[in-house]
Amino acid sequence: MSIATRNVCAPARVGVNNDARLKLSIETAVQKLGKQPGPLLEILHQVQNDLGHVPPDAVPLLADALNLSRAEIHGVISFYHHFRSQPAGHCVVQVCRAEACKALHGDELADAARKRLGIDFGETRTDGSASLEAVYCLGNCACAPSVVVGGRLHGRCSPRDLRDLIDAWSVRA
Repeated sequence: MSIATRNVCAPARVGVNNDARLKLSIETAVQKLGKQPGPLLEILHQVQNDLGHVPPDAVPLLADALNLSRAEIHGVISFYHHFRSQPAGHCVVQVCRAEACKALHGDELADAARKRLGIDFGETRTDGSASLEAVYCLGNCACAPSVVVGGRLHGRCSPRDLRDLIDAWSVRA
């Protein structure tokens, strides 16, 4: 599923306290995808889609299910910025930090996002309302700089446009 169409402003999922829910998610994903070559990434995506994040308790369960070391599982989760070990905010704001966007005043856009949300990249507001993420290509280079707010891709975005998008989302939330 493309980043521009996935729903990143779905209701926030509360932390996974239910071991049965975590086990069911992993068992379902492993059963569905485990026979494919190199299934770890797809399984991690499935778990994150189910739970809103890949909790630390998933690492030993996945290692056992896939006959991999815990270090291998943890290494993949920590390498890819898409995976998170804690639930994201109710809305995820993604700002492209790749070269095309940076060349067209992307740093100003990043500063506007930080200021408007009151958080830095990789952080979630304490009230759980929003998370800010740096991404390194939204596939919209011809319309740089680009952001995703509310699951919608926006190109040729100015700092003012971004403030307006965040404010509009806040009214809906």
